[in-house]
Amino acid sequence: MSINELAPILSGLDRADKLRVMQLLIQELAKEEGALLSGNSYPIWSPYASFEAANVLLDALNTEQQHV
Repeated sequence: MSINELAPILSGLDRADKLRVMQLLIQELAKEEGALLSGNSYPIWSPYASFEAANVLLDALNTEQQHV
């Protein structure tokens, strides 16, 4: 069934049923996303213990202060 066929049916629903349909669709999307993400690891960069980056920033700030 296409969205064009569903649209008139969905717009005829009362507010509570529309909310239930939304909840169902959100749950289905979450399941699909979970299947895509399960078992994989995704590294995330963090500034924690990034001393080299901190030194670069400090040097840039010191240089800027000298020019002011």
